[in-house]
Amino acid sequence: QVQLVESGGGLVQAGGSLRLSCAASGSIFGINAMGWYRQAPGKERELVAGITSGGSTNYADSVKGRFTISRENSKNTVYLQMNSLKPEDTAVYHCVAGPTIATMRRFGSWGQGTQVTVSS
Repeated sequence: QVQLVESGGGLVQAGGSLRLSCAASGSIFGINAMGWYRQAPGKERELVAGITSGGSTNYADSVKGRFTISRENSKNTVYLQMNSLKPEDTAVYHCVAGPTIATMRRFGSWGQGTQVTVSS
């Protein structure tokens, strides 16, 4: 099993920044993709950003140009730098790790989530 430990959530004013971190441990062999999903109250869970071990990335249209995902393979850690935050970014953010960006939602391991709240 893979354990994912997230950190970095919190409360920030609109226009501010936060950085999320997620460290993976355990049976990490075979994990190629890591990323972040978010879920706001009353909304479906959505992919925010994903990154492969080779550095290929995928972003939701709503965060392009504002969020940056990065990864330290040697530390099995993924980061999400969130700038120019908006109230609509408020959600619980979950770290996910799995075989590919496309399949990690269904077949990957999930962290417990960290709350991000953006006040207007």
